[in-house]
Amino acid sequence: MSQPARRPAAVLFDRDGTLIHDIPYNGDPDRVAPVAGAREALDRLRGKGVPIGVVTNQSGVARGLIAPEALRAVNDRVEALLGPFDVWEICPHDDGDRCGCRKPAPGLVLRAARRLGVRPQDCVVVGDIGRDVEAARAAGARGILVPTPATLPEEVAAAPEVAPGLAAAIDLVLGGIQLTAEDEGRTTRAGG
Repeated sequence: MSQPARRPAAVLFDRDGTLIHDIPYNGDPDRVAPVAGAREALDRLRGKGVPIGVVTNQSGVARGLIAPEALRAVNDRVEALLGPFDVWEICPHDDGDRCGCRKPAPGLVLRAARRLGVRPQDCVVVGDIGRDVEAARAAGARGILVPTPATLPEEVAAAPEVAPGLAAAIDLVLGGIQLTAEDEGRTTRAGG
């Protein structure tokens, strides 16, 4: 008989490509469009009392392509459409800045866990590219990849867990089931 799944201390989401459609360097809140099922997935976690947060790289700030005020307006629109988040952690740096927060570094995950008062190893990070999963791994958290057309095949192959969409990722989080990339491929083929 299997034991009930242990609820994660928090679930942290990448923003662009995971919760909302990725529009590179978007500074216009009117262009924010949630991915299908995002609100429902987040509400399932909220309904279970699981804290949720956003951990997002926003190099457009460092590059001068997004003003900090515009980034705030976009994030406010995300919350207006998807509901409130318990924590936001944003890396405004570019790869050349060599900061400790830009994914795949663990800084955003570690800071979000600290602000929530939980251990990083009790968190789950859900994202659409390898950097998200690598940041989770570096922080000691569980990473779940939800591939999009922008996700590279090698990122899918390297991910410890892969879900075909946000709803399936939340099933993994709440059910405690862990699928490997190989398992996910079989599930996808079997499920259509």
